[in-house]
Amino acid sequence: MIDIKKVGMKFDLGIEKNFSFKQLFVDTLTPGKKKKKKEYFWALDDITFHINKGEVIGLIGSNGAGKSTLLKVVSGVMKPTKGKVEAHGSIAPMIELGAGFDPELTARENIYLNGAILGYQKDFLDQKFDEIVEFSELRDFLDVPVRNFSSGMVAKLAFSVATIVEPEILIVDEILSVGDIKFQEKSRNKMMEMIKGGTTVLYVSHSLESIKELCDRVVWLDRGHIRMMGDTKKVCNAYYQEQMGVPMKEK
Repeated sequence: MIDIKKVGMKFDLGIEKNFSFKQLFVDTLTPGKKKKKKEYFWALDDITFHINKGEVIGLIGSNGAGKSTLLKVVSGVMKPTKGKVEAHGSIAPMIELGAGFDPELTARENIYLNGAILGYQKDFLDQKFDEIVEFSELRDFLDVPVRNFSSGMVAKLAFSVATIVEPEILIVDEILSVGDIKFQEKSRNKMMEMIKGGTTVLYVSHSLESIKELCDRVVWLDRGHIRMMGDTKKVCNAYYQEQMGVPMKEK
């Protein structure tokens, strides 16, 4: 379903500053300051693994390990510096909920805007509009500009639009923590419906309990490399023991 082959992602650290009179003045007054060369950082390096149809794969690792970058590469938001990703099926990326919203537009207008960005036709959105609104629990705020929404309200609206169809591949970054407790449970139930329906899932979370509950296999990323991959409990326990210095207690 998804083939990730020798993927690498390089970023410019931006150490080399653009020329300006201000920067020239600072450099002149800083004794011993040497001009630094441009440096690069490999957020991902030689990442290779296969995801079968219907599998739920968890990605774990510390902040900066490359998890979100890998999700963006698989979903097509970023093009890898090297290697390639072959994904067979429609993809719904839930990475930065609300990123496609215009804060000056109302919730009603943003449903159509975000839906269009996700590739939905207007006729389809017309048919699904009430369903989106009902799931989001934001009917009383449809004609309020999104700039007046809390981050939780924005996430609710974005999740409701993104999950209106069941994609073949779901790319998920910590969505089960959006909104209030009630909506978190709704989000979890919606995701479980997709999983039971055969949707292939690539899931990032810092909650090892959530990973262990949902995932068939786990990939542990460490500084852009695959540190360990395989059985969910085994990988989660190894990661926990390294992070905490003690074995993970089973509940």
